[in-house]
Amino acid sequence: MPVRRRRAIAIAASVATAAALGATALATSASAAEVPLSGYELTWGIKQSYRTYVTGMARGTFTPADGATQAADNGAFTFTEGTGTYDSTAHTVGLAFKGSLKIASQLHGFEITLADVKFDSAAAEITADVTKSGTTTDDVPLAKVTVTQAMTDMTTTLTKEAADVFGSASYEGAAGDPLTVVQKTTTSGTPDPSDSTSASVGPSDSTTPSPADSETPSPATSDSTSPSPAASASVAATKGDIVDGELGWGVKESFRTYVVGSVAGGKIAASDGATQATGNGPFTFTGATGTYDTDADTLAASFEGAVNFKGHEMNGTYALDLTLSDLKATLEDGTGELTADVTSLGEKSEDVVLADLEADSADLTAKSDVITVDDISATLTAAGAEAFSGYYEKGTELDPVDLSVALSADAELPSGDGESGSSGSTATADTSGSTSGGVTGSTTGGVSGALASTGSGTPVAALGAAAAVTVAAGAGVVFAMRRRRTAE
Repeated sequence: MPVRRRRAIAIAASVATAAALGATALATSASAAEVPLSGYELTWGIKQSYRTYVTGMARGTFTPADGATQAADNGAFTFTEGTGTYDSTAHTVGLAFKGSLKIASQLHGFEITLADVKFDSAAAEITADVTKSGTTTDDVPLAKVTVTQAMTDMTTTLTKEAADVFGSASYEGAAGDPLTVVQKTTTSGTPDPSDSTSASVGPSDSTTPSPADSETPSPATSDSTSPSPAASASVAATKGDIVDGELGWGVKESFRTYVVGSVAGGKIAASDGATQATGNGPFTFTGATGTYDTDADTLAASFEGAVNFKGHEMNGTYALDLTLSDLKATLEDGTGELTADVTSLGEKSEDVVLADLEADSADLTAKSDVITVDDISATLTAAGAEAFSGYYEKGTELDPVDLSVALSADAELPSGDGESGSSGSTATADTSGSTSGGVTGSTTGGVSGALASTGSGTPVAALGAAAAVTVAAGAGVVFAMRRRRTAE
């Protein structure tokens, strides 16, 4: 089935200077020959933290159909039987794929179906027909793509439309999962991409078209059922010093909601290099230093930045005044600790072990001199429970931790999830009973499938009446503590 282009691809005359290219300018026809393509597969996981949220907190499901599949362990999705065309002059590809994907959660009240997924290298985007709340919208742009010649492990950035589809405003501009497009089968009449004369997607290094310009793009047919984008990644040194990095952590979404809600009537401020995502989202701590050893699967990193929680203001004095700073994360064989300096009501305790950490995998792997570990489970310790004045009990699940550390000065850290706000950003209370930043205090939240911007914190919609009771009880603990300190 030919691709339904969202816009025609016009090829204008191009001019290149002799100094830059060492050749004269070459004009190309706007009606360059297009070569039919078939037998392609597209693999994309949308966003790992979103998949974790759907099958975790939302207790939902992913149901691929009509030829689409999902990798094991809640992995990425593959859409098959891609057909389309290759523009041999512009070196661009347009492909449409078979398969559909239903995303549903009865608990959080959403059902989304993606179908007719398309990849257009000229527009550098992924689109799909989206059915949500019973309404279907064709060719919704879900992600922008950094197109490469090999078309494997391509970086994706989620769009505003994707944020609307998946129910979190924080996803606009966030990094999506990598995208891979490969030809799995070669049918009669379709040029063999393994031919040594095949062309590459993207501009040619030569100013004169080669004989390969009429051939299919370079992605070779893979013998495996799923691509291995990491195969070409550079290998970092075995061990050494960390030169930079970031840690993403929301502490606990229900705590953030409580602080800026109508009960505590407070505010949250990030400073000294830390930032908070919009909509009362999670925090990002920066400037990592420390050490790593990928053979021993160990990592110890310290991060700059601080976050302060204030609430229950009485005559200019806050009964809740808690600051976390100098965060440190350690991992060894997949487990570790998260520590911080804790200042509560002016009293500081250093290197408090707030949470026990557990990663999905024990292996620490460097890719392009960067180690990234996402969705690390964090469980409150006894010392952490004391730091929160008994508001949460030991063993309480906190927001997951994401970290990326650079192993060399020229290593490029991931762009992040696009969830960080400006340094020192503050969320303040709304006297109407809902918090600022778009997070409501109602049991519905007003957004179907809304989720924390980490993708796996407890959405406000799931808190319900029981959480409201817990929040009130927590407020009593804080007030009692304040009264005791005042009496002393």
